[in-house]
Amino acid sequence: MSPLVPRSRGSQIYLAILVGVVVGLGFVAVGSWRAGILMVGVSFVVAALARVLVPQAHVGMLRVRGKVFDVAWTATLGGALVVLSFVVPPGPV
Repeated sequence: MSPLVPRSRGSQIYLAILVGVVVGLGFVAVGSWRAGILMVGVSFVVAALARVLVPQAHVGMLRVRGKVFDVAWTATLGGALVVLSFVVPPGPV
């Protein structure tokens, strides 16, 4: 395995989620804020699902606090960002 690829399954998922957040922030930076915020929110929801599904022995960097806290926090934040991306009315172009 390459030294740049994390060993634990959770850390590999964390890296993929981090890439999703960075791409989403890139969309925000170039002006497509709605798509960017949606991508960041979906990334956090995926992180919450991964925290639930990945076994404790392989959770790696997905573990921040306890499992309940991690899932509740990332699901709430991700869900709020997804909702935000849909409910904010479009402004003048």
